[in-house]
Amino acid sequence: MIEQNTTLNLKDAAATPIEALLSKPIALLQLIVFSVIGLVMFFVPFTIGEKSTILFDHGATYLVNQQHTLSVTLLFLLMIFGVSKPFIDGSWHKNITHIIMTVFKIIGLLLAVMYITDTAPTFMMEKDMLPFLFEKLALPVGMIVPLGALILAFLVGFGLLEMVGVLMQPIMKPIWKTPGSSAIDAVASFVGSYSIGLLITNRVYLQKQYSAREAIIIATGFSTVSAAFMVIVAKTLGLMEFWNLFFWSTLVITFIVTAITARIPPISLVDDSVERPALDHKRGTRLAAAFDLGLSTSRRATDLKQILWSNFRDGLTMAAAIVPSIIAVGLTGLILAKYTPVFDALGLLLYPFTWLSGLPEPLVAAKGMSAGLAEMFLPALLLSEADILTRYVAGVISISSVLFFSAMIPCVLATEIPLSVGKMVIIWFERVVLSILLAAAFGHLAMYFNWIG
Repeated sequence: MIEQNTTLNLKDAAATPIEALLSKPIALLQLIVFSVIGLVMFFVPFTIGEKSTILFDHGATYLVNQQHTLSVTLLFLLMIFGVSKPFIDGSWHKNITHIIMTVFKIIGLLLAVMYITDTAPTFMMEKDMLPFLFEKLALPVGMIVPLGALILAFLVGFGLLEMVGVLMQPIMKPIWKTPGSSAIDAVASFVGSYSIGLLITNRVYLQKQYSAREAIIIATGFSTVSAAFMVIVAKTLGLMEFWNLFFWSTLVITFIVTAITARIPPISLVDDSVERPALDHKRGTRLAAAFDLGLSTSRRATDLKQILWSNFRDGLTMAAAIVPSIIAVGLTGLILAKYTPVFDALGLLLYPFTWLSGLPEPLVAAKGMSAGLAEMFLPALLLSEADILTRYVAGVISISSVLFFSAMIPCVLATEIPLSVGKMVIIWFERVVLSILLAAAFGHLAMYFNWIG
């Protein structure tokens, strides 16, 4: 027996009339062609106009840069929908979290209007405040999520997810306590966007293919910023001459931290029960089992238009919920970081670990890294003039901490994944502490061998 996720309930599959299924040759062709389209669109970078990234990111970039007025118009339509939806479906008073997030969405829409009309207070119009949140975060996310959701259909709708899940189960489950199919979430986040990774996670969780604990591990451990953004962090910190070392060590440290946090509270205390069907394969090999499940899923995928629309609709809904929250929650975090001692106080909690790690200026480093809770890029900005070891650790922290208020936390709250703000802050703290210890240890080793410095 091999336990594995399927995107359709087995009862539904059993009830599907034979005549409603695609023939095996057509299903095989569909599985191959659509999976290749999804893989190329998501994971193969193309260089266009001196920028190398994946294809749908090129599309989103074109909308943001070359069709700025159109993209801003679409963004406002999304925000209006996102603000209206909780009142239309009555979910705004579902619980205290929904009430708070609905208020933030309204504030986010108002702030966006103030930014576009240039009526916001002067301190909000500084380049690292509303302009940064609107132009560098909200606008790209608003374009990327719906486009990515559309392309996502080719990865999760025609059997590839099931195949990868069976093949990766022996690796993912023992190390990270997640199903094999979560490997797709991790890669999608890393080469594309954390919002796309969350979209995949939320969709599979709603299909009851992930337990609550598995969904939280994936959302807080694999939904990192993209590789493209890692370049920006490395450039800011002057680490590009050690790019390969920075890239691969950060990737390894991030996933080691995820393996640890999956085994400690609060994540380890979350319900892990889920009814996953078992695949009884007769041909005896894991590869054969993966192929059988992928093909059977493809045979049931008979309505391409419906599959594409369902994914695109989910993307629009998620983007509408995320974007106003990014602006409001993000501005709150940035104001706290810039004008209050909140993150200085938080830095005192990190100080013992930066001191223990042997960073030259542990208190300065701790305060700079604590600002990552507001916006993941802040540690890189605040510590860009520090010594090489502190800069390296700050770069790792910017990636491996995963959770931050300007975008990631609102994204998680926009999903159905059962994760409160309080738990996310605790998980963030755990991830930062572990990342400091691991990154500093490796940084000292790298300096000893003259790999950096």
